[in-house]
Order: sequence, then structure tokens, then C-alpha cells
Amino acid sequence: MRKVAVVVGVGVLALAGCSSGSSSPGGSMTVTTAPVTPAMTMTAGLYVETAASAALLAIAAADLAEQRSSDPQLRALAARQKDNAEGISGQLSYAGRRVDALPSNTLIREHQAMLDQLQNAADFDAAYVRMQQQLVPQVRAFHEDYAVRGGSATLRPVAEFSAEKLAEQEAVVEAID
Repeated sequence: MRKVAVVVGVGVLALAGCSSGSSSPGGSMTVTTAPVTPAMTMTAGLYVETAASAALLAIAAADLAEQRSSDPQLRALAARQKDNAEGISGQLSYAGRRVDALPSNTLIREHQAMLDQLQNAADFDAAYVRMQQQLVPQVRAFHEDYAVRGGSATLRPVAEFSAEKLAEQEAVVEAID
């Protein structure tokens, strides 16, 4: 059952399958989702691991955007994204200690692949916007789901906080020209 929960949990995150199979550096990024099974409860450890990795990805992507984008709107989005991710990381670290689920400082494989693809994008701005349009709603939904169904009462408020921050960020992403 634990293996099933891990597999479903990672699928729920919609963070796997980010590559379109294109080998070109500017290939489009796609994020796939798996159906949420209400009866499944994600473990605290899996939630912290995946949420921390998503926050690290957000920080790294924001750093890249601050370095590579000349668009002031994207640079402002990157600053917000970085602030949100650092806040989420701090909350995960604090709450994770209480449930013996400390966040890692490494990206999970799927997140590393997404970051690699973004780093190698020929049209960085377009790839960054695409990544935000696809990933932010998925990660927000992941946090919302854990806030409702999560197995740890200590982590549910962190998930709620994270979902709120990502909802704000999602509104900014939707407003990009």
C-alpha cells in the first residue's frame, strides 16, 4: 500500500512527465497529471520531500529568470516566485522537524529534468512562462489536496499556506502578456 501511495502521490503532484520527448533545447514542457484518489492519504515524508523539491525548483527557476530574462514582468514574477518558495521552504523545514520529515536540499529526478530543460531552452522567456503556466497550478492543487486530505495535522497548515501563496502567484502568471 505504501508503494501505491508513493506512486499515486508523485503522480498527483503532476511533476513527472515534464518532457515532451523533444531533444531540442527549446522543446515545449508539458506536465501530466494523474487522477486523485480520495481514499489515498499521502505520508508526511512524501509530502515534505516533494513540496521541498518543488520549492527548490521554483527558487532555481527564479534565479535563472533573474539572470536570463530582460522582461521586467518576468523578472517581477521571478522575485515573487522566489519569495514564495523561500517562505514555503521555511515552513516545511520548521513543521517537518516536528514530524521527523526534514526537507532535502536536492531536487527529485523529475524536477531536476525540468530545471535542466529550462536551463537549456533556446527561448528562455517562453520556456519560463510555459513552465509557470503548467507547474504553478499543479503544485497549488497538490498543496490544496494535502491541506484537505494530508496525513499530518502539523503539515496541513503548511500546505494551506503554500496553496495560498501559489494561488497569488498563479494570478500573476495568468496576467502575463
